[in-house]
Amino acid sequence: MPKIAEIEGTPNRNALKFVLKEPLTWGVTRSYDNAEQAQDDPLAAALFDIDHVTNVFYVDRWITVTQDGGADWQDLAREVADPIRAAPAADAHSAATVATATAEIAGLSPEDRQRLEIINSLLDEEVRPYLQNDGGDLHVLGLEGNRLSVHYQGACGTCPSSISGTLRGIQNMLRSIEPDLEVIAV
Repeated sequence: MPKIAEIEGTPNRNALKFVLKEPLTWGVTRSYDNAEQAQDDPLAAALFDIDHVTNVFYVDRWITVTQDGGADWQDLAREVADPIRAAPAADAHSAATVATATAEIAGLSPEDRQRLEIINSLLDEEVRPYLQNDGGDLHVLGLEGNRLSVHYQGACGTCPSSISGTLRGIQNMLRSIEPDLEVIAV
């Protein structure tokens, strides 16, 4: 049962990041935009049962909860803290999920797998730490030709600057290694 170490604001005023003392997962990101998506995840489902919660994103030792803007964060944070504290800590299931996600890349050609490794390496070094610090993340959905599909998660998923400025910045950075690459947010 994870204890909350601290609660941080994010650039998205409708999202709070809860930093935990124990991990919820081992490298597996969980991102839900509604209660229906979260029905098989007890923690996320419990959070969506709380009025005003619109997005749940978590990985390792932190969880970001986004609201619709209709609640006072001081009250809502107390309510959200209960299911977070009641959640089980990371287990072997997380490790199995990582293995499954890794296998999905196997369908790409060897050249595209290598391109994707280079892209992810640059994202890991230059982009993801900043997004994670702000309570979000970026997941690469696919690479088809010169089109890279990405999905913002957590606080970044509903932040207006992620869809415009941040996306352009990511595309410009990645074009330093692949000049014709187009990055689209899905």
